[in-house]
Amino acid sequence: MWYSAVLAVIIILFGLVVYGLTAFTLLSQVDNSLSQTAKDIINTSQMRRQLDVLFLLIPQQEVNRFSASRVYVQVWRANGTWVANSENLGDYKASLDPAGLTRTHGSSGDVVIDNARLRVVTEPIVTTNGQLLGYVQAASSLDQVDLAKNALLLVLVTGGLAAVLLAAMVGWLSANRALRPLDTITQTALQITRADDLSRRIPLAGVPQDEVGRLAQAFNDTLERLERLFNAQRRFLADVSHELRTPLTTIRGNVDLLRRMGGADATSLDAIQSEAERMSRLVGDLLLLAQSDAGTLPLARNPVELDTLLLEVFREAQVLAGGVVLQIGEIDQAVVNGDRDRLKQLLLNLVSNAIKFTPEGGRVTLGLARTAGNWARLVVTDTGVGIPPAELPFIFERFYRIDKARTRAAGGAGLGLAIAQRIAQVHGGRIEASSAGAGGSTFCVWLPLAPERVVIEAVKLTDTRPNPALPARVVKRRG
Repeated sequence: MWYSAVLAVIIILFGLVVYGLTAFTLLSQVDNSLSQTAKDIINTSQMRRQLDVLFLLIPQQEVNRFSASRVYVQVWRANGTWVANSENLGDYKASLDPAGLTRTHGSSGDVVIDNARLRVVTEPIVTTNGQLLGYVQAASSLDQVDLAKNALLLVLVTGGLAAVLLAAMVGWLSANRALRPLDTITQTALQITRADDLSRRIPLAGVPQDEVGRLAQAFNDTLERLERLFNAQRRFLADVSHELRTPLTTIRGNVDLLRRMGGADATSLDAIQSEAERMSRLVGDLLLLAQSDAGTLPLARNPVELDTLLLEVFREAQVLAGGVVLQIGEIDQAVVNGDRDRLKQLLLNLVSNAIKFTPEGGRVTLGLARTAGNWARLVVTDTGVGIPPAELPFIFERFYRIDKARTRAAGGAGLGLAIAQRIAQVHGGRIEASSAGAGGSTFCVWLPLAPERVVIEAVKLTDTRPNPALPARVVKRRG
């Protein structure tokens, strides 16, 4: 409707301009022709002087010469008395345009005589010294001009209406076709709302790849992400409930046992303490992830020597290794800016996860290297059971476990890799995982190196001279 209304306004404005220019051009042509006729008559006239009075003699044949072309001619004296008419005027002796006889310069105007519209041009007859002798009025019917203007008006009105109607029809069909996917999107959204079913998608077959098509694709991508998040949240709630229920059940059972025994039992107290610590770790991990998601995770920004940190993690992890061989591979010096405790937690999570899934006699190797582009690469490699290729995209999700029964028996809640990934991300890095199937897994942590800084150190040289100079030594350090 708006498009048709705007088009109608444009066509009306265009029609007015075309109609006005055409009418002006036609009248200008008529005026030029009548003015030239009057001037031709004046040019053929003769002037005579008698008793200091000038007389203008205009041959009657010159006045009648334009009768055949339906041009009406009148000649008037300066005092307003009639002199001559063309034959086609007969005995009509009234001025064709009385207003023209009052001016001293040429003029034109429309008059209506006996229901006939005439265009009248009045040209004054002036001597060389500026004396006004009379007027010549030439007139022509405006019937042909009116016919041309009416025909043009009919064409503009009919064509404009047809154009607006055609544009409205085409616009209606085009809008329906273009907006049909939007209606489908609306119906899909309403169905999802009513049925609470995020698995529905907008059918893209036959949808053109224009703005609406891209919108439909974006809506499907959004639905897919929402479905994934919703399922992850549902799985998250189920896993949290299960993980919290297990220690609570153990604690409650041991409390009941202590109550029946009427005293403290060391085994029951140890079980209560172990389950309480497990629940405390789980709640702490959940709090860390929640703070990370909200952007409120407290994080220090200090230089951290990764080689020293890696050796520290290696010593602590040897206690957990059991029958697994823990070894150091290639190690370089590297300094990053970050939180030492969080980075240590990241490494401990990766190493403990590798030890957990490596059988006795297997190896877990830790390495550190500096790569091109100012990156530090931490590598944890094991010879354990490996990760199936189909599971690799999901191992960093919260509470995700490949072998749920075995992982739960080992005491894991499925949060270690998720926490490690978040710690790497808040430090501006990333984690990559790869697996050779039963040949083991490799986790690579990429962290940006700290920028180098220049330290000026004063070095005292042994000199027997008084007041020896203290030359400067320039040392480059990271951090």
